[in-house]
Amino acid sequence: MLVTIRKFCFCLMLLTSFLTQWGIGQQLSVEKQEKGIAILNDGKLLVFYQTQKEPVPEGVDPIFSTSGFIHPLNTLSGETLTRIQPEDHYHHYGIWGPWTKTNIDGRNVDFWNIADKTGRVEFDSLISYEVKDGIAKIKVLQKHWDVQNNQVAMSEELTIRVWEPSKNKYLLEYSSEVTALVKIELEEYRYGGGLGFRARKDWHSDNSNISTSTGLKRGDADGSLTEWLLVQGPTQSLHGKGGLLIMSHPGNWAHPEPVRVWPEDSEGGKGNVFINFTPTRFEGKKMEAGQTYTLKYGMVVFDGTMNEEDSVREFEKYR
Repeated sequence: MLVTIRKFCFCLMLLTSFLTQWGIGQQLSVEKQEKGIAILNDGKLLVFYQTQKEPVPEGVDPIFSTSGFIHPLNTLSGETLTRIQPEDHYHHYGIWGPWTKTNIDGRNVDFWNIADKTGRVEFDSLISYEVKDGIAKIKVLQKHWDVQNNQVAMSEELTIRVWEPSKNKYLLEYSSEVTALVKIELEEYRYGGGLGFRARKDWHSDNSNISTSTGLKRGDADGSLTEWLLVQGPTQSLHGKGGLLIMSHPGNWAHPEPVRVWPEDSEGGKGNVFINFTPTRFEGKKMEAGQTYTLKYGMVVFDGTMNEEDSVREFEKYR
């Protein structure tokens, strides 16, 4: 009898481990924590939105400390795909979306390069959070500060949704609804706005892969127009690999969307991975006070690997 019970417990443990690895039979939850808001799956962290300013490393200018970003972004197995405050770009924060080259009353205001001290984006307040019908949702208010004039130039309602996992993956949507509070021009530039993604430190040009919906690889992807972009590389999970499929919603104003992709020899040959969906890369956008725009990006976060056919299928489901 005791042997039978032990065998049953062992089998149950193996089954639980299998279900955990493949994201089956688990429950989403949202939890307010000291530094921000977490979306969890069966108690394990998937997505963390940071509401408090992140302290900078010793010796780094405190101007780089900020809030209002996603990190960590984890796969179901617990592998972190994002990185913040890398030594080469202390203003890079996991997944975030500030504008770089903007014009207000003839002045350049840079919400991205916060060390310039002309602009910055920060968390303001929590609007709501819930889990309903298998979707975990966080909605927050972010403010785009015109630092020189000490005014809020744009207010942003950012909504983060996570759907119940399926097998080794889950869908996240990053939806940004921005309202101009002053007349502002989002100028044409290769960086800014949309969605920025700084990948984990151990991904570089020799061990990671990037491909687009038009079949381009990393060496040719920069400046191209794409419906989706797939980035994947090695992890420490049992799967050995993991990645992120980023999809531009067809309702976005510049879809298929221009992307900034760091070249293979970026950052002194280290080949670090950085992706930016930037709708103003080839055409700026002028906004009057009170005008609102919305940009949406779907992200499939996965363990293992994904191919072109998988990516097309995920995009067709998302659109």
